[in-house]
Amino acid sequence: MNSKPSFSALLPLVFFLALFIGTGAVLTANGTKMAFYQLSAAVAILPAIAFSLLLGKLRGGQRLDKQLGVFISGVGDGNIITMCLIYLLAGAFASVATAIGGVSSTVNLGLDLVPPAFVLPGLFLIGAFVSTAMGTSMGTIAAIAPIAVGVGEQTTIGLPLLMGAVLGGAMFGDNLSMISDTTIAATRTQGCEMKDKFRVNLYIALPAAVLAVAGFALLGADGAVTVSGDYSVIKALPYMVILGMAVAGVNVFVVLACGIVFTGAVGLLTMPEYSLIGFSQDIFNGFKGMQEIMVLSMLIGGLGELIRVQGGIKWLLGRIDALTARSRSDNQARTGELSIAGLVSVADACTANNTVAIIFSGGLAKEIADKNGIDPRRSASILDIFSCVFQGIMPYAAQVLLAGSIAGISPVEVVGGNYYCFILAVVGLLAIMTGRPRIKS
Repeated sequence: MNSKPSFSALLPLVFFLALFIGTGAVLTANGTKMAFYQLSAAVAILPAIAFSLLLGKLRGGQRLDKQLGVFISGVGDGNIITMCLIYLLAGAFASVATAIGGVSSTVNLGLDLVPPAFVLPGLFLIGAFVSTAMGTSMGTIAAIAPIAVGVGEQTTIGLPLLMGAVLGGAMFGDNLSMISDTTIAATRTQGCEMKDKFRVNLYIALPAAVLAVAGFALLGADGAVTVSGDYSVIKALPYMVILGMAVAGVNVFVVLACGIVFTGAVGLLTMPEYSLIGFSQDIFNGFKGMQEIMVLSMLIGGLGELIRVQGGIKWLLGRIDALTARSRSDNQARTGELSIAGLVSVADACTANNTVAIIFSGGLAKEIADKNGIDPRRSASILDIFSCVFQGIMPYAAQVLLAGSIAGISPVEVVGGNYYCFILAVVGLLAIMTGRPRIKS
């Protein structure tokens, strides 16, 4: 089933966002506590999926079983399954670390060494460093977010800000890392070297990171420890080990799996009452804690595939290509770069996966770059930057969902604390409008 370009294919996604965010906004206005928790996104997306299946029937006359086959192929996509496995391992690690007192020991040790006023910029910088080394924002969030949650429990700094700092740092590294999927996809589709794209990208992302660090420093300046506690270095050791492995560039699955085993071993050695049965129960409790975001991620994958097959993404690509063609005579490079930024941003909003968004839009972005005299290093940087911007500000993106799930807060609140991605969007647009950085041949 491969339909013609269709705007209507995008309507189910619009409907989902309007239902989920709109319900939370209305309940907030009415004074409802925990407003964005009242309607689960995993439930809000179900009418959107039914809407998409109905559109496939009305527009293309496709049988329901064929449409369900498309939906299921999206649910079972390799990227979706990879995210779900990371969810499970991250949940298990956080659960075991909490049960043996590893989180509290790590937090107390950190607060003993670092003043609370520097916690926010510190979390951002650690996230940026680890994500750049690992090449994955998901693994970075899984490793660092539990520590941020513990800091929130013992200081006056709010969880949305703490998780926003972790998420922002993770997206910084995801955008720049030489081994990130987004870097590989962007450079391959645009035909440039990763090291050249890195240099151009760094001139844009680094100023945004500096501004974000300054902002987090100001926002955390009044932070204070409300609950102080003792710590055990050996119980904090598992976090040091997995952070070390992450910085060394070890595969995220190996990092998390080793983290679970090592943390359990520390618990068995230091806590006489801790047993293998308790260890296994903690792992399973971690799995259960990730149930909602796993279901939502799979459903989003299925809806995204329906939108793609029904022609929604093809329609977007066509509209942006037409806009570029009409505007080419007026500052070709600027118009082309804005078109590439808009193209990958909308593609990411539809797919909720920045790597997939780059792959979808990379071919057309290359055509736009060639027609408008845009250096491949700039087009690759713009693709990567704006895909990461949207991946960090959409409440249904995997990174946001993971951070919110670990912290036990709404993904909308996480987005509100992720100042880095908003700053990066502004700096990225300024770079396009000014034509900087200048690229030497």
